[in-house]
Amino acid sequence: MAKITIDGKELDADPKLTIIQAARQHGIHIPHFCWHPKLSVSGNCRMCLVEVEKMPKLAIACATQVAEGMIVRTNNERVIKARNSVMEFLLINHPLDCPICDEAGECKLQDYSYKYSVGYSRFDENKVHKPKRVELGPRIVLDDERCIMCSRCIRFADEIAHQPVLIFTERGTHVVLRTFPHTVLDNPYSMNVIDLCPVGALTSKDFRFKSRVWEMANTESICTGCARGCNINIWTRNNEILRLTPRLNEDVNSYWMCDHGRLGTFKFVNSDNRIKTPMIRKEEALMEVNWDEAISQVASDLRSYKKSEIAGLGSAYATNEDNYVFRRLMKGVIGTKFVDVVPHVKEGDEDQLLIRADKTPNAVGAAAVGVTSVDASTGLEAILNGISSGAIKVLYVLEDNIAADPRVASVLSELDLLIVHSYEHNETTKLASVVLSASTYAEKNGTMTNFQRRVQRIRPAVATLEADRALGGFSMSRWDKFASPNDRWGKGPRRDARPSWRIVSGIANALGAKFKYNAVEEVFKDLAEKVEIFKGLSYAKIGNRGIALTTENVPTSLIPA
Repeated sequence: MAKITIDGKELDADPKLTIIQAARQHGIHIPHFCWHPKLSVSGNCRMCLVEVEKMPKLAIACATQVAEGMIVRTNNERVIKARNSVMEFLLINHPLDCPICDEAGECKLQDYSYKYSVGYSRFDENKVHKPKRVELGPRIVLDDERCIMCSRCIRFADEIAHQPVLIFTERGTHVVLRTFPHTVLDNPYSMNVIDLCPVGALTSKDFRFKSRVWEMANTESICTGCARGCNINIWTRNNEILRLTPRLNEDVNSYWMCDHGRLGTFKFVNSDNRIKTPMIRKEEALMEVNWDEAISQVASDLRSYKKSEIAGLGSAYATNEDNYVFRRLMKGVIGTKFVDVVPHVKEGDEDQLLIRADKTPNAVGAAAVGVTSVDASTGLEAILNGISSGAIKVLYVLEDNIAADPRVASVLSELDLLIVHSYEHNETTKLASVVLSASTYAEKNGTMTNFQRRVQRIRPAVATLEADRALGGFSMSRWDKFASPNDRWGKGPRRDARPSWRIVSGIANALGAKFKYNAVEEVFKDLAEKVEIFKGLSYAKIGNRGIALTTENVPTSLIPA
């Protein structure tokens, strides 16, 4: 380690680090635009200029390696004057788009203008005008006038996404960002350049002009698009999800997430296709009913069949808690041995960065809590064969559109009773006898286990009627009276949906069991006590970064590769 001094503080630093890295490790912020911890150094913004004793000129902290005895000053008069000059230069031709810019509130240029700039400009000429609303790809819009040429997007496309299609063209004040001729920015990770852009030059077509950042609430959760379980923030306003952004976790997804995860895993939460309340099929049509009637009907129907005539399909889309309670119902209360999970693996559809072939977020968790069958005689194939032969007459499905698979759909018509947990109308609900309105991942608490055997939290970002009741039974009008304009729950629509563990608990109790769960924390506590793999875990230990299951207590026969 090298002994260095930054602003009078003596620090130990790895001599392989640059000044900006060493300062960052010790909680000292050096302003920067072009530098990023996961990208190569370009050193073209000059915002990170610092004074290094015995060096005649100011040095850029992002490209200057630390050395023994180095003395660095980041806030003296010389450095402050240089920063003011850099900011003045960057703002000479920058448009006054802040009132309409999507980046407002998250913009480094705004923040640094306030913190590190003199607050006025000596530039009296007309600004250089450049193209606006340039489409770089199917999901990205560029505003050339706002670009400060930091080159973060170029380096990301080259070094991380491995699609080197971006380049600066022209010279001087007329420089613009473009794709190479006959190419577009359309790699699976293209929307990460929006997060990387320190200004509002690169914006999302999907989110463009929808909301200001200060009007939204953000909730820490995980992406459910594949088995990676990328850490994300869910951004909501008026009880509606407007965007998803990656959340830093070096053990899972670093700073990144794929475009499918951003756009393909939240639109259904507030869609018109959502199931708003439980439904029972009466006279060939699904009719809306209340929860008491739905649970009573399911319990009554289940009593009418032998345990050998009932099968259950858990879900790799449901949480560990949901699957655990479902397993207790099927195997402990009903007593059937036919319980399994439908896999959703797209062979070959994965890469070396984030995307996984398993398109479910919790296949490992479902196996870990005992829902996935390890015996072919009681697994999915046995269940389908039993339905075809008439031996299995009842199928209980947890949060999975199993009828999307034609092979499965072809046998479902042979059932006497099909019970389905679902949050949207789909091919399976069209065939169901009872549809139980389930909460989505964005409406409930719980945990999921990714392919790395890492247990991670999901948290509610969108409220249901269930959440309103938990807040003390406020009616909508009364709650609106107390809510602030940008309140997390807002004034958006509520659906009468419940987390699956609560629905299953109600059915189990109607069948005579005693599932005394009042909160999901109680479910996880029971799970952690009864399932060896989860021994000793708690929500507090899992935290907001997750915790890996130790290899010593993971039976490899239960956990998918």
